[in-house]
Amino acid sequence: MWQYRELIRNLTVADLKNRYQNTSLGFFWSLLSPLLMAGVLYFVFRHLWGHEEDFAVNILVGVMAWQFFSTGTSSSLRAIVSNVGLVTRVYVPRHILVLSNVLTSLINSLFAFVALLPIILILRSSLPPTVLLFPLVHVVFFVFLFGAGLFLSSLYVYFRDLTQIWDVVIRTLFFASPIMYPVTIIPAYIMPYYMLNPVTQFIIIYRDVMVAGQLPSPYSMAVVCGFAVLAYAVGSLTFRRLERRFAEQM
Repeated sequence: MWQYRELIRNLTVADLKNRYQNTSLGFFWSLLSPLLMAGVLYFVFRHLWGHEEDFAVNILVGVMAWQFFSTGTSSSLRAIVSNVGLVTRVYVPRHILVLSNVLTSLINSLFAFVALLPIILILRSSLPPTVLLFPLVHVVFFVFLFGAGLFLSSLYVYFRDLTQIWDVVIRTLFFASPIMYPVTIIPAYIMPYYMLNPVTQFIIIYRDVMVAGQLPSPYSMAVVCGFAVLAYAVGSLTFRRLERRFAEQM
């Protein structure tokens, strides 16, 4: 990756420009889009769970984390197919095509989370010192998304129906993650299965360090790191096995 760092940078910059090309607000959409979504969720569900502590801020953090997951996986899914020229005509390590897409989502999410900090400060009157752990959590989430992107992009070359399937999975995971509702409403007998959702684990840790001011438990950090390592291992193995016939399938 270091050898091709210039290509990775150029691909990431080009992807960033393409996403906001001909838009009047440009990069501000990376903040405005989740803010609008969080506002809608707050006004719809405030009568149900508005009494929960820091309900509005928790929705904002949950939506920001969800946007990173959703855009990171959905864009990287098409990373190979949308770069036919680089796959069929020249040699480059094809995994960097996925990496550049996930890096684009990472940059967008960093803009959004940094802009979220003054909002948290206004709504809560202070920022917890544990917010300094945000970069560590975000890097682990990035590794998880990179692994998922490698897996999805390699399968999509062979199975184009994956776009529709992944759209359904994304919608299902949205409601299966504690974005607009607190984890406390989940029945105890469902909780072990509910916590198998990696997005849930990450959202809880984001809220701990950015809102509640709590250190994530060693067990929680071990779980999300395990998810990240497993996703990268499975994604990398699948990608290496399937990339041999990428050019033939284009």
